[in-house]
Amino acid sequence: MSQGTLYIVSAPSGAGKTSLVNALVKKDPQISLSVSHTTRPPRPGEIDGQHYHFVDVDTFKTMINEGAFIEYAQVFDNYYGTSRSALTTPLEEGRDVILEIDWQGAEQVRRLIPEAQSIFILPPSKAALEERLRGRGQDSDEVIARRMRDAEAEMKHYNEFDFLIINDEFETALNELHCIFIAQRMRCSRQSAKHKQLINTLLSV
Repeated sequence: MSQGTLYIVSAPSGAGKTSLVNALVKKDPQISLSVSHTTRPPRPGEIDGQHYHFVDVDTFKTMINEGAFIEYAQVFDNYYGTSRSALTTPLEEGRDVILEIDWQGAEQVRRLIPEAQSIFILPPSKAALEERLRGRGQDSDEVIARRMRDAEAEMKHYNEFDFLIINDEFETALNELHCIFIAQRMRCSRQSAKHKQLINTLLSV
């Protein structure tokens, strides 16, 4: 069985990254979403173990000291991290795995796993980004202003990634995202491993 591919998907808050990733996972059964750990409280409707593993700061820091994370970062006064155990099994089973993380975490993962494919998602404009952040109805004007400043800083790192998608029209962006995964599966190395028996039969004298 061929090894799955690890994908890093990053974007500024409000660019629609989570919606795109969730739609892609529903669309393609060969893709798994790695569930990260975080110290932030759950948002309405979020389920522990499905959207995130919600832990307190002391537990998170203990996991850091134990080397449990392949990457972690502090974002908006909270910690986020990806455990090593969340990646190993699905990749070995030949499934593609998505890490939905910020640019700092992406940088850490690329150093450890250089073969990982990285994708950055941008909004179509600053106005659209602010509109999406306000549309959540969860943050004050002060928090929105801080998120916009942080988003502008994060967007400067787009060119560190392998692929770039502009999330203007959702279905178009979703199809573009899916095309990256399909193209990667068609690489000769993966197809050769997947269809080894067929290829040997075709090439036998």
